[in-house]
Amino acid sequence: MIAIAIDGPAGAGKSTVARAAAKQLGYIYVDTGALYRAVGLHMLKKGISVSDEAAVERELPTLEVSLTFCDGEQHVILCGKDVSKEIRTPQVSMAASAVSAMKPVRRFLFDLQKDIAKTNHVIMDGRDIGTVVLPEAQVKIFLTASDEERAGRRYKELLEKGQQVSFEEVLKDLRERDYNDSHRETAPLKPAEDSVLVDTTGFSLEESVQKILDVIRCKLQDK
Repeated sequence: MIAIAIDGPAGAGKSTVARAAAKQLGYIYVDTGALYRAVGLHMLKKGISVSDEAAVERELPTLEVSLTFCDGEQHVILCGKDVSKEIRTPQVSMAASAVSAMKPVRRFLFDLQKDIAKTNHVIMDGRDIGTVVLPEAQVKIFLTASDEERAGRRYKELLEKGQQVSFEEVLKDLRERDYNDSHRETAPLKPAEDSVLVDTTGFSLEESVQKILDVIRCKLQDK
């Protein structure tokens, strides 16, 4: 099986670019961040503080989360319910950032991510795919863009979903999440040593996807 790992900070366009590239290559696209969002959503719904690691760990055995794929599109199933849209709010983003720093949560989701890659050609995106989850991936990419560009993309996305937010709020949340993700003790956000850095500042979606495909094809050709 071929595994392609795409890591990078919040709002870098990982999901959009990886999904489009996977479709062109005929691979399964796996958004691992959605799994952490599902855990965060579950804790919010249960009224459990995402800063209380012991309480979060106690709740994990009651939580059933899985990914299903329909026509190549990923759906997140939380305790039997499709929450693919529900997990895309700023509040859930911050909850996901908090729980993703917890070792029990990362252990809880680790095997699920590995198992998908064992049985499918995948493009998997997240924060620690190339460094922790799939260190053996044939292609590793670290996707990034400037803070302002990433915040602008996320701001536009949230407005299109009908959410009332300001650009300043989105930028503040993004920078806070960047700090949390890169400074956490467990699996911090950082490029794998053998990853290819791709900065999409100023790129259109089509240009970003083409750049990623060029890197993937070049790397696989060298294998």
